[in-house]
Amino acid sequence: MSVHITTVAKALPQYHRETKDILPMLDAWLVDQDERFRRKAHKIFSNAAVDKRYSIMAPEEVFTATSFEEKNAIYQREVIKLGEQVLQKALDKAHWKPDTLDYIITVSCTGIMIPSVDAFLINSLGLRQDIIRLPVTEMGCAAGVSGVIYANEFLKANPDKRAAVIALESPTATFQHDDYSMVNIVSAAIFGDGAACVLLSSKESDQGPEIIDTAMYHFYDAQHMMGFKLVNSGLQMILDQSVPDTIAQHFPEIINPFLEKNNIDISEVDHLVFHPGGRKIVETVEDLFGSLGKNIDDTKEVLRRYGNMSSVTVLYVLERFLDKNLPTGDLGIMLSFGPGFSAQRVLLKW
Repeated sequence: MSVHITTVAKALPQYHRETKDILPMLDAWLVDQDERFRRKAHKIFSNAAVDKRYSIMAPEEVFTATSFEEKNAIYQREVIKLGEQVLQKALDKAHWKPDTLDYIITVSCTGIMIPSVDAFLINSLGLRQDIIRLPVTEMGCAAGVSGVIYANEFLKANPDKRAAVIALESPTATFQHDDYSMVNIVSAAIFGDGAACVLLSSKESDQGPEIIDTAMYHFYDAQHMMGFKLVNSGLQMILDQSVPDTIAQHFPEIINPFLEKNNIDISEVDHLVFHPGGRKIVETVEDLFGSLGKNIDDTKEVLRRYGNMSSVTVLYVLERFLDKNLPTGDLGIMLSFGPGFSAQRVLLKW
């Protein structure tokens, strides 16, 4: 049973700012901190390799003290809007009707809502009453690829079906106004908000790159490296500085056995669809692949234009590859990392 990725679409919130325009707001937030600390924060923003980012809140609101209740209410309202926009956009792009979807997966880790956003989409877009739902809430940056893996498993077991994976994230809603830690500042410097939708199919008539294989890799004793801590003011970022080095150490085990299982060598992989977690992680992976003559230019460009949108970001990279009309037979590997600590992989063939 062949499963194909038919299309990818993206949607962006209404607010946006270039990094240079955010720096005065950063100064206002840090007004009571010492000069050396402010210079360090400026350097983090200036060196983040992010030129622009989008937000569900006005940038001025991000740096004001709002409660978890207020921020989460904005999150709920805006992700429903973005979910409607991006799913409709993907359906239009694929020329599918809403009632032809059999399976809907929604992924998000930057807010809390019950019922989950898919329940709202069923009503607003007129999806079928017997559609199968899977909300994924706790896999962080890896969840975009995780959703593709779950959809692939469903479609392999169910011929002639269609699935949608919708990623919706608002890291700006997790900014901690009273937290002057480096983790909070780094998070603010690299993250942005956005939405993406991937449509997949096991129908013979639906075309697109074929999913050849999928896999997950779990790091032992690495739960402390990435995630959120739920505090009274919301979701507080956990981001260990050892993440890039840990990825580099495990990289051969992440990539080589996965490719070998499919009788493929890394030299045969034409395209790297890699999640841009941040500048240091991007540089780490670029160093690992650069010696093999590979580049991750699309990954860097997505980071520059939008920042890290958690689970959404790798799907923006995937869209760039789908829009290129690549030659038949080309191979690509999708890769993202997330809390746990884990790596998710998908092998694609055009």
